[in-house]
Amino acid sequence: MTHSETTPPQASDRIYRSPAGIAGGVLLLLIGAWLGTDAVINGTGRTPWTVVAVLLFLVPLVVAFTVRPAVFGNEERLRVRNPFRDVTLPWAAVESFKSGYSNEVVDQAGTKYQLWSIPVSLRGRRKAQRQQLRATTKGDRAATTATVTPRSTGDQAMDELRELHATRSAAENAQGETAVRWAYEIIAPTVLGAALLAILTAL
Repeated sequence: MTHSETTPPQASDRIYRSPAGIAGGVLLLLIGAWLGTDAVINGTGRTPWTVVAVLLFLVPLVVAFTVRPAVFGNEERLRVRNPFRDVTLPWAAVESFKSGYSNEVVDQAGTKYQLWSIPVSLRGRRKAQRQQLRATTKGDRAATTATVTPRSTGDQAMDELRELHATRSAAENAQGETAVRWAYEIIAPTVLGAALLAILTAL
C-alpha cells in the first residue's frame, strides 16, 4: 500500500477575498505599468531612475492592500493574509470573531487581527435589511417563514468562520498556537524603493 493510499487527503481551504479590491488593484497596476514603462523608455536624465524608485515603492503597497489580502479556512486552521503579515491560527487558538467597523479574529491571548479581505459593508447590511423588510411588508409567506435571514456577503463569511470555529476548535488536528510571519516580500522592496527615492531626491 502506497503512502498516498494511507494518508487522508488534506481538506481544501475556503478562501475569502475582496473581488472589488482585487479589481481595483489590478487596474492600478496596469495603469502604473503603462505610465511607468513610457516614462522609463522616453524619460531623460534622472527621470527613469526616479520612476523606477517610485514604482518599486508603490507597486508592493498596491499589491499589499488590494491583491494580497485573503482569509483561508479549513478543518485544521485559519490563515489570515493581511497587507504586511501572515497569521496562522489553529482553531483551538481562536477565542472569537468580532464584527464592528471591521471584521477581526481574536486569539486566546487576546490579540486582535483584522481580516482585511472581509471588509464590513454597511451598505451591504442595509441592503440585506431592506430585502428582509420588503419581504415582511409584502407578506411574502415563503420569505417571512424562511429560516435564513438575508445577510451581507461579509457577514455571511463571518458566519461561516464562526461555524468552522465552533465545530473544529476541539479537534485533535486543530490544536496549536498562533504563528505570525512578516511579509518581507512586500516590506523589502517598499523600503528599498523609499530609500532609492530619498537618495535621488537629495541629489
